[in-house]
Amino acid sequence: GDDGKTKLFGCDQKRISKSSSVAEALGNLDELNSFLGLIKVKTIGEKFEVGGKTSQDIVGDIQENIFTISACIAGADKGITADKVKEIEDIVAVCEKELPTIKTFSLAGGTELSALFDFARTLARRAERRVVAVNDELNNINPEILKYLNRLSSILFALARLTNHRSGIKESAPRYT
Repeated sequence: GDDGKTKLFGCDQKRISKSSSVAEALGNLDELNSFLGLIKVKTIGEKFEVGGKTSQDIVGDIQENIFTISACIAGADKGITADKVKEIEDIVAVCEKELPTIKTFSLAGGTELSALFDFARTLARRAERRVVAVNDELNNINPEILKYLNRLSSILFALARLTNHRSGIKESAPRYT
């Protein structure tokens, strides 16, 4: 990589510029996946379940799906199916049943875990924008991947809100002062 190029692991060792849209998208997905690993470690021993799944299982499934998405973007014959999108939608629906209706933007924070989920949400949104840029350029991204990444920020937001709610912390709206 000293020449400004990198290999796409497992994809016929194709070399691309480190500044390419593909490298940027893969880097953002990797950053998100690493941060989700931190969340998973922070939830060891926590009794946090949604729809019968522990937060560690939910986050682990998301990490696996991000690896699949990354492989697809790198050119591997992999993909995300509609059932993976539905899994996220189902978990969000379970969270929303327990949460009060959202009426305004809210400030991130509350519990440490909520803040971590909220930060992961921002990383997910950035990764989504980078993948959309790849699709705008190459028009080769599976539509289910785009749907999955769009829903990913929703599940992370729902988990951030649910974490605070279960801890008795009320959402705090910005004052716009």
